[in-house]
Amino acid sequence: MSTKTKVLVIFAPTASGKTALTRELFSPQGSHFILKAEIISADSQAVYKEMDIGTAKPEADLQKEIPHHLINLLTPDLQYNVSDFVNAADKACQEITARGNLPVVVGGTGFYIRNFLYGLAPTPVSDEKLRNELKERIAREGNQALYDELKKIDPESAAKIHPNDAYRICRALEVFYLSGKKRSEYQAEGQGKIRDKFDFKFLVLQPEREELYDRIRRRVDLMFEVGLEDEVRSLVAKGYGKDSPGMKAIGYSEWFAEDGSLYGPEKIEEIKEAIKHHSTKYAKKQYTYIRDIPGSQVIEFTAQENDILNITEIINQWIATSLRSSQ
Repeated sequence: MSTKTKVLVIFAPTASGKTALTRELFSPQGSHFILKAEIISADSQAVYKEMDIGTAKPEADLQKEIPHHLINLLTPDLQYNVSDFVNAADKACQEITARGNLPVVVGGTGFYIRNFLYGLAPTPVSDEKLRNELKERIAREGNQALYDELKKIDPESAAKIHPNDAYRICRALEVFYLSGKKRSEYQAEGQGKIRDKFDFKFLVLQPEREELYDRIRRRVDLMFEVGLEDEVRSLVAKGYGKDSPGMKAIGYSEWFAEDGSLYGPEKIEEIKEAIKHHSTKYAKKQYTYIRDIPGSQVIEFTAQENDILNITEIINQWIATSLRSSQ
């Protein structure tokens, strides 16, 4: 008899209609799904409190209709990384299953989803003394100096890290100096096969590209209409700034000048266009981490009723097959 935990995983890029799909499939008001579901957010920015508009979090009423997890966990000045996500998602899956419900991991952070499916690579435990030394060097020498150092010793990891991401630069250097091995080598060792303690159903939703880009542009316009500028300025007034981990997200980082000051109202249109540009670039990259994952099912998705019915049928068939095989 199978004891594997069933987990539905749905990947879709930003602005593709994930929230509307979630409501149609799993809301009590919907009529599409045969089990009660709870959502685990796989969005690297939805974990931050008070960052609602720029991260396009599910509306409060939807979160009441369907239980959501890993949303609004931290203030924007705190770091959240992939190991935090995987550990929290694993725990949530077990707790949701124990309640007799289906865990559904939904989001567009492909790096998180990939590591959730494969499991974390066993990198060395952080060393506080070395970590502090690297932080001091960052403060003294600047991000670029340590980033250049990382490029020499681990170009594979450096290629996946932004030169301004001091946290991940330090962590990659720390792994190398503690173990003598590149962090990319650990990641390769940890990506051999999908974890077998779960029974995953992995759906990859793929909208038509130009339609997706148009949805992104319209969403950014709407964000400004409903108060993105006020949200950003409110966060800054509370002490969060350019170097706060949460504020480095698309939709927030564009508001800051090089010296960390906020741009004035005269820059609004430039900020809006920058957010649109960065969002469309990000949408192109979101699939990078979920390519070639075995067992994934790619579905063309336009958020229309026929698509939703098709996805419902796929999920229900998977559940029915799993239940038969466990008897």
